[in-house]
Amino acid sequence: MALQIDVTRFKNLAIDPQDDGVWVVTLNRPAKRNALDIDTIEELVDFFSAAPRAGVRAVVLAGAGDHFCAGLDLIEHHEQDRSPADFMHVCLRWHEAFNKMEYGGVPVIAALQGAVVGGGLELASAAHIRVMDQTAYFALPEGQRGLFTGGGATIRVTDLVGKARMIDMMLTGRVYQGQEAVDLGLAQYIVEGSSFEAAMDLARKAAQNLPLSNFAICSAVSHMQNMSAMDAAYAESVVAGVVNTQPDARARLAAFADKSGARVRPNS
Repeated sequence: MALQIDVTRFKNLAIDPQDDGVWVVTLNRPAKRNALDIDTIEELVDFFSAAPRAGVRAVVLAGAGDHFCAGLDLIEHHEQDRSPADFMHVCLRWHEAFNKMEYGGVPVIAALQGAVVGGGLELASAAHIRVMDQTAYFALPEGQRGLFTGGGATIRVTDLVGKARMIDMMLTGRVYQGQEAVDLGLAQYIVEGSSFEAAMDLARKAAQNLPLSNFAICSAVSHMQNMSAMDAAYAESVVAGVVNTQPDARARLAAFADKSGARVRPNS
């Protein structure tokens, strides 16, 4: 029996399950440009911990209002006046939330607009696919604010853009926009219209895959990147052995064999 998610208990996230298995998760603090306070992080941990066991086929992660996420809630951080140990534990909860996204096995497609800054970029980089509109911009302004990244930018953003660009962004506050951001890997798609609608289309496409295939794609690839080449080759073989013999794939393989299934074609 699938785990039930009570969407009414979330206050900083607006959660809207669709009939096709796609769930829309919206950061819902538009007056704060969806800045991440500790309560929002805890809700992200709760949701993404439950999602793989709740029949969620894909997630569209969005931000209410004009911005995706402006990063750490600096007002909360200032008012809390945390000790080093306290803030270390805050960072560990951020890592817990973002690891649940990246390694949880459910496709997460981020719909980006406006600010994707600081912790907002760390959040976006934990998604499997990022779709930006023409208003989206990316930055890591921690250096100018006397801060250092604590939610995984040194891992995920560095993987996307490389060490040199990551350091440049932090030292200088450099902002990336438009096609340049896509070319660097900060997003995979850029659209003229709504990034949300484009993200929904991609999520619906991903949701049609078999859940076990999606689980492997959205967890095993990241795990294998953390391994040596020899260990990754072994792990890939084991995962392929499980996924490629799953009974639910038989009908899809039969459709390919009798040529009734869709064929891969180049875009027109």
